[in-house]
Amino acid sequence: QVQLLESGGGLVETGGSLRLTCEASDRTFSRGGMAWFRRGPGKVREFVATIRWSGGNTAYASSVKGRFTISRDNTKNTVYLQMNSLNAEDTAIYYCAGKTRYWILSNVPTKEDDYDYWGQGTQVTVAS
Repeated sequence: QVQLLESGGGLVETGGSLRLTCEASDRTFSRGGMAWFRRGPGKVREFVATIRWSGGNTAYASSVKGRFTISRDNTKNTVYLQMNSLNAEDTAIYYCAGKTRYWILSNVPTKEDDYDYWGQGTQVTVAS
């Protein structure tokens, strides 16, 4: 079974940076892509960023655009989320997700249902 493992979460001060890592056990998502979602206190899980495996096309939630960057390493089956200018609203459990189905360029996957596999999450806490 495909496994996703997140790491890199922790405690950071407002304005600081963190880089999250998600390692996939194989290349199952090569036709689709991988993404980051998050669930903050008292909130539902929301889309953060996604990357198409082929070509590296990316999309971001408006709340993180310009501050977060998603990237991939094809040789390691790994995606990263570089988070800069963090604020209290970024405090959440961050989840890695993988999409096995083909991602056509016109349909950017931003919904939970677009993804087939999920990691267990890594906690990011931003001190206010």
